[in-house]
Amino acid sequence: MHHFMKSALTALVLSCTAAPLALAATPEPVQQHNSNAVWFDNWVGLSNGMMVVAAPNGKITTISAATGTPVFELNPAEAIDGVYRYELRAATEERVEIVNPQNNGRGDNQETTMAKPFYTTGHFVVKDGIIITPEAVEEEKG
Repeated sequence: MHHFMKSALTALVLSCTAAPLALAATPEPVQQHNSNAVWFDNWVGLSNGMMVVAAPNGKITTISAATGTPVFELNPAEAIDGVYRYELRAATEERVEIVNPQNNGRGDNQETTMAKPFYTTGHFVVKDGIIITPEAVEEEKG
């Protein structure tokens, strides 16, 4: 009986410590596209999104969305074939301590925590003026 109680207690402790970890999981937005737009699925737990896109010619476009995913829309008149690179930033629901308190508000608005930032980078390809899914390149075996 003692062994059973010890096992039950161990299971309870593990389940209680695993639950908060599952709730604080890092968001994992998934890049999606059609022929003229790029956006992200699985946007759960993120807000204040900002996507900065660099076209092959160096032109920078910034898209912001307070709620929901930022959506980059390719302008057919300005579309340049090549690789477009992006940075994606957003705020998570998780709170972290403000390390540099100079930007934490004043008086009653002063805070000691802030939303934990989310950051990722990626790219997409434009060919013949539309966003495409590049085909996998396979090495030929000789």
